[in-house]
Amino acid sequence: MGILSWILLGLVVGILAKWIMPGPDPGGFILTILLGIAGAFVGGFLGSFVGIGSVSGFNLGSLAVATGGALVLLWGHRKLRG
Repeated sequence: MGILSWILLGLVVGILAKWIMPGPDPGGFILTILLGIAGAFVGGFLGSFVGIGSVSGFNLGSLAVATGGALVLLWGHRKLRG
């Protein structure tokens, strides 16, 4: 996947993660994209580690794995920020 695909996937995943776990998180649009991109990396790593799959393209399985990673990051961010 190219950099533009990662940014687009990050945007979609970040929005999905915020929709699933709404709350008063600061950061706005840029942080949502960065959270989604980092979530795709974390989700891909964790998914390949446990054998579920990885983020290999813009498909439904990759979207689910990346969203799971973004939710883990969002949860961790909320726990650290208090």
